[in-house]
Amino acid sequence: MNGYSFCVKEECLVTLTIKKAAVIGSGVMGSGIAAHLANAGIPTLLLDIIPNELSAEEKKAGLTLDDKSVRNRIVDDAKKKLLKQNPAPLTVKENVSLISVGNLEDDMEKLADADWIIEVVVENLEIKKKVFANIEAYRKETAIVSSNTSGISVNAMIDGRSESFKKHFLGTHFFNPPRYLKLLEIIPTKDTDHEIVQFMRDFAENFLGKGVVICKDTPNFIANRIGTYGLMITVQEMLAGGYSVGEVDSVTGTLLGRPKSATFRTLDVVGLDTFLHVANNMYEALEGDEKEVFHVPSFMTKMVENNWLGSKSGQGFYLKKKSNSGSEIFEINPETLEYEPQKKLKANLPKVGSKKDKLRALIYSDDRAGQLTWNILMQTLLYSAKKVNEISDDIVAIDQAMKWGFGWEMGPFETWDAIGVAKSVAKMEEQGAIVPKWVKEMLANGHNSFYRETDGQLEHVSPEGTWQQKKENKKIVYLTRNPIIQKNSGANLVDIGDGVACLQFTTKSHAIGLDIMQMISKSLDEVNKNYEGLVIGNHGTNFSVGANIMMILMEAQDMNFFEIDLVVRQFQNALMKVKYNEKPVIAAPYGMTLGGGTEVALPCAGMQVSVETYMGLVETGVGIIPGGGGNKELYIRQIENLPKKSGAFLQEAANKTFETIAMAKVSKSGHEARKLGYVRERDDISFNNDFLIHDAKSKLLSLVEAGYQAPQRNKIPVVGEAGYAVMLMGAKTMHNSGYISDHDLKIAEKLAYVIAGGYVPEGSEVDEQYLLDIEREAFVSLVGEPKTQARMHHMLVKGKPLRN
Repeated sequence: MNGYSFCVKEECLVTLTIKKAAVIGSGVMGSGIAAHLANAGIPTLLLDIIPNELSAEEKKAGLTLDDKSVRNRIVDDAKKKLLKQNPAPLTVKENVSLISVGNLEDDMEKLADADWIIEVVVENLEIKKKVFANIEAYRKETAIVSSNTSGISVNAMIDGRSESFKKHFLGTHFFNPPRYLKLLEIIPTKDTDHEIVQFMRDFAENFLGKGVVICKDTPNFIANRIGTYGLMITVQEMLAGGYSVGEVDSVTGTLLGRPKSATFRTLDVVGLDTFLHVANNMYEALEGDEKEVFHVPSFMTKMVENNWLGSKSGQGFYLKKKSNSGSEIFEINPETLEYEPQKKLKANLPKVGSKKDKLRALIYSDDRAGQLTWNILMQTLLYSAKKVNEISDDIVAIDQAMKWGFGWEMGPFETWDAIGVAKSVAKMEEQGAIVPKWVKEMLANGHNSFYRETDGQLEHVSPEGTWQQKKENKKIVYLTRNPIIQKNSGANLVDIGDGVACLQFTTKSHAIGLDIMQMISKSLDEVNKNYEGLVIGNHGTNFSVGANIMMILMEAQDMNFFEIDLVVRQFQNALMKVKYNEKPVIAAPYGMTLGGGTEVALPCAGMQVSVETYMGLVETGVGIIPGGGGNKELYIRQIENLPKKSGAFLQEAANKTFETIAMAKVSKSGHEARKLGYVRERDDISFNNDFLIHDAKSKLLSLVEAGYQAPQRNKIPVVGEAGYAVMLMGAKTMHNSGYISDHDLKIAEKLAYVIAGGYVPEGSEVDEQYLLDIEREAFVSLVGEPKTQARMHHMLVKGKPLRN
């Protein structure tokens, strides 16, 4: 990549560019930011301080404090850790080569090459001011400088800096880990040029894949301000109501639309010391009653003193203990600081209904679960409403910050709408709570929600009582706001404009069944008549978790193998129709794209892949092999990828395909999906998942403009019987060494046979239908195996593979 340029004034009279970056501070956060910049193709210089003493290894090697390896040791170690961390901060390990290292005494002049310099040092105002004074001596006039502070005033940091420095300075608060957490809080100072803010927002959204909110320079900005308040309120309600840690977590997770880790499991992951640092910052910065909310309870302080920090120290609010029956999780008792068996609250919830129905039932119930969640939610909503103008320009920024930074399904004001503003306010006032005046005026004016839709546009209310259109990036395509052309129980065909249709899966987890297969065929017929092409894309957590295993298992248990054969044939036919369709089809995979989900994407004319795409043909985990043409398509890709100078390239392609599928290899990113062969070099990667369908549509229209022609049907060279023997030899070696079971070997035999093209001479050219036929036969025969059915059942019940 060549960096990123953006015109910030009319006719492009002023252009800002980021081709190189520098990060000052190589701790977990600093190195993580450097890694994410490298993922985006930005060469990044990583600097840190010089060690003040030698390590034992350095002393043994006879080194001194003047040796370069010693002077760069801190940052060198940080760079090496990037390759070992889990979850991985790098989308592929090769990206580490884009990070160069140095130290803050020998290499400051290298800052002159940087277009963006990011400070990520300790949260100390005086230290930060010294760092910025040093940066100013070396930065070029146009370089943007920012601080990754999580709460220190950005205006205070640049006291004494030049006018140019101040114009190009702002806060850019990443959330940890930078690769995975979407939120980036941008905090302008009173001197920051508007064009710089506009540029950084555009750069972060388009190039780094971030969700950006503009914050005011207030303590802990938006997400940590609201999130820390909510966590402290939760702790106080736990103590006041006599609830246990486990009881709180049993109702403050997914039931409230929060992450599954709920409250205290989240704190264990974050680290109690990190959380207390944020809370204490708030306590020091605020005054009055608000200040006291952030006073850390003594039991939490004691936990930090005991180094009971959570996951990183082995124990925190929870402790895993081994017993004769296995491992058991214990929770801490805040009063005694002893660990006790976990407790849970039982919530009275309707068995049917939406998430919002269950949320309303929970918070308006009078049982202990309802009382706890109501008290927490009430105070969090009221606090958010009181702080709107102080910490942000509108309610949208607060809602988005909490969703992107803390993983909430709905922000505070979206949640308030979901539970009913009028009903909840009435209950709040019955209990003596003070509701902000602007919320009461909104209700008095006949408006019962903070958001509304007018003429297809989403609007939000302001504290001044006016309605404003929600500002949304034009690259976000909302499938729910576009007209549906056709639909059935498993999929919608949606008109997304400019002559492009989008096939959207609507089943649970986007699992592929007969309804989706039928809709694929119908969609292609409609597109060929009336549209330029088709995008296959979805909203939700994942693109598709694969085929409907339960349907296959039920048919197998009823011995309906003829029906299974027909279903697999229908899937194969639908995907062959995709491949050779006269109009282009572009897949837009993201998140988990597994099994049948990968098979849907492989035959498309192209892919627009999210950088966070976890793609793989994982069928061996449930005792089968891919049945929708995935073996064939991956093999064709491997042939395309390998140099054809050697006569053995076909065997190498077959071996790579066999290994990838047999070991159920799943990419850890869109970039790694390309390395594994699932994604072609000509396919593109989007960093912002919100823009994925837009980007796929743009890719499709570019193919149309270039005069797209459907591919020709060509025969495929295979390795045949000799190649089958080579692949099988490897599987038998693993079996003899005890690495795979008898059933694994049986699956490997079937897979090798399909990839080899059966018992034909090496180098034979076969047509695709022949490969599909032997693939389908192998698939159906494996489904009939009792051990395969046991694997399917185990996956459905336990959610993980069974090795039998």
